[in-house]
Amino acid sequence: MLYAILCYHDEDFVGSWSKDQDEAVMKKLAVVQEKLTSQGRLGPVARLLPTTAAATLRKEDPPLVLDGPYAETKEQLLGFYIVDCKNLDDALDVARDLGSANPGGAYEVRPVGVFRPGGNLT
Repeated sequence: MLYAILCYHDEDFVGSWSKDQDEAVMKKLAVVQEKLTSQGRLGPVARLLPTTAAATLRKEDPPLVLDGPYAETKEQLLGFYIVDCKNLDDALDVARDLGSANPGGAYEVRPVGVFRPGGNLT
């Protein structure tokens, strides 16, 4: 079954990392990603740009477009993983591995109901 692991963290905190700090975290995350890739379990991974680049479409009549994220929160959605796991416990183990590589914040683990890979984006 596919699971989405949604990565939440304080965007200002993560944004304050030096280039070296960011590269060190990304290197640790790459170890987890490579393990999952070698097992054929890693799907799409995305690191989202800051919420200052976001827009929200409010589904009103007529639709309303707002600058910024959907909600103001202490932690923002900074990225996600799609992983193939046997069950929720297996997906939580992956989230724990990711958490060891990138401490702080939170990971929301949620089963994926429908997945359509779409075309190649380059």
